[in-house]
Amino acid sequence: MRYWTEAALILLFGACLQGQSVPEKDASFIDAEGTAHVTRVVPVPKTVSVEAQRSLARRVSDAPLKQTLAERRAKTDTWQARAGAEFRAIYPVNVTEGGIAEVPVKTITPLTIPEGNRDRVLINVHGGGFNSDSGSLTETVPIANLTQTKVIAVLYRLAPEHPFPAAVDDAVAVYKELLKTYRPEHIGLYGTSAGAILTAEIAVKLRRTGLPLPAALGIFSGLGDFSRAGDSQAIYSLNGFSGPLTPPSPEPHDSFYIGSTDPKDPVLSPLFADLNGFPPSLFITSTRDLLLSGTTILHRAFLRAGADARLVVYEALPHAFWNDPHLPETKEANGLMAAFFEKHLGEIAMGSQQPADSSAAKR
Repeated sequence: MRYWTEAALILLFGACLQGQSVPEKDASFIDAEGTAHVTRVVPVPKTVSVEAQRSLARRVSDAPLKQTLAERRAKTDTWQARAGAEFRAIYPVNVTEGGIAEVPVKTITPLTIPEGNRDRVLINVHGGGFNSDSGSLTETVPIANLTQTKVIAVLYRLAPEHPFPAAVDDAVAVYKELLKTYRPEHIGLYGTSAGAILTAEIAVKLRRTGLPLPAALGIFSGLGDFSRAGDSQAIYSLNGFSGPLTPPSPEPHDSFYIGSTDPKDPVLSPLFADLNGFPPSLFITSTRDLLLSGTTILHRAFLRAGADARLVVYEALPHAFWNDPHLPETKEANGLMAAFFEKHLGEIAMGSQQPADSSAAKR
């Protein structure tokens, strides 16, 4: 697999389809402004599972996607339903829809909840680029099953119709309502991608409004600074080395989500917030994740503030790979997430991190 500039990638893919030869040598050039123009020949690593190797070897067009927001949402909903069903076959749970504090939610409940876990709850804010739902099932089903703890997935208002701080406000409203039933030390908050970003934003908002922080945060491939793009966003797409690449711009990114807010607002960009006293936090990313830089930069900010912050970086895999139920690395990542919440929300009867009550998982 190769890393080229966006234009070169498009030409390269076309050349491959036409059977033309492509360069096989590494090259680099640093221009007068310090911009790197790079070609790298990168083989599929043998350091990941066979399933991951097959996934990384897929040929994906680098041509820009021409997709309306309505088409993206419809495609994401279809994928989420299918992937969610696959996860539920491995990790059986019950799923219901309803509302908390006038915010729509999904409630993901294990088939059995031990007595000691009934006073605990996990809150998920899903991924999906702030404009769609790509995680309310894939991010919650395995965790609910493994922890045998109820998970509330917040179906927050989406941008661009509802830019910042609408999603944060929705999650805070749900959290405040749950505080009437659950002690903060028995609540965990987590998310992937946009949800990982929201997790940190929500924590800052809770602090600024005088509400108690949850017992633990899960920031799974996110960022904390909307004013600057990280280095990895110039290298990787959502699929890692393959797929459409959007080069970083000097302008603030995700403007449809930011709206009129200052990109350095400490709630929008927690890198600029006071993070002292934040709860134990688990950060997860991977070496071909476009948000690798954003995740590691925010992790270091937590460390500078004295937080108990752990960072796990997976080898070679792309952004939010744990949404793929077919990878052994997904099972491992979900186990790490579940064990983290077990440690910080109290003793949870999870056995050896195997899917609970799942005959499918034993086959």
